[in-house]
Amino acid sequence: MDAAFYEPTGPGRYRATAATAGPWSAQAQHGGPPSALAVRELERHEPSADMRLGRVSVDILRPVPVEELVVRTRTVRPGKKVALLEAVVTAAGQEVLVARAWRIAVSESAPVVEKSSPAPPIPTAGRQPRFPGGHNDGYLAAIDWRFVAGQLDEPGPCQVWARPRLPLVPAEELSPVCRTLLVADSGSGVSMALDPTRYIFINVDLTVVVHRDPVGEFVLLDAVSTMSGTGTGLAETQLSDTNGVFGIGVQTLFVAPR
Repeated sequence: MDAAFYEPTGPGRYRATAATAGPWSAQAQHGGPPSALAVRELERHEPSADMRLGRVSVDILRPVPVEELVVRTRTVRPGKKVALLEAVVTAAGQEVLVARAWRIAVSESAPVVEKSSPAPPIPTAGRQPRFPGGHNDGYLAAIDWRFVAGQLDEPGPCQVWARPRLPLVPAEELSPVCRTLLVADSGSGVSMALDPTRYIFINVDLTVVVHRDPVGEFVLLDAVSTMSGTGTGLAETQLSDTNGVFGIGVQTLFVAPR
């Protein structure tokens, strides 16, 4: 197994390892690793201890190749209370992914209003999922999956605890938001509603809102996919840790026969 999802090759430059490869193709990355990589760069861009990322919206412009990536960041809208940041990821000079994030000021006097949804316990043992007809090494093998309800190879809603087995880059602990983005992009896969040997259902984006940072190594994906025969699908994923719900992920799906 690779030592990390990416190996730094220079400022803002990263070589993708085989661990980033997604289930649709060994040559294309799963959306989770490059989304997390973009968040890592956003968190390091003009950092402020008094602010945190509250929303990250990722647009996947084209398949992200398992090659070297370059990430450029900028501040779109500066501010002390809210600021909008952007990260553009390129491969071989071509833009492949754009992430925008709202950085929001932390307030110790803000009220607490949360969903009362206790998370199910984390199973003591996991099971390596299989994506029918797909690439089952790479990303799928680099994540520790603990299924609570449903399975990857059983179409329908799913609840699964997930944590990465590898760091994003060598010898560096994942931040809570990076860890969330790394697994949240799996919502449409674990809750697949169609046979992937007959149809493709690829997400073109991912929006994650986290009202607090998660704790612990595992993130619970409580996911469901909906499709209405138009070629567009929706995957909704409630995100929890052992303390309860901390956010939500939404994906727009492109659906078509293979």
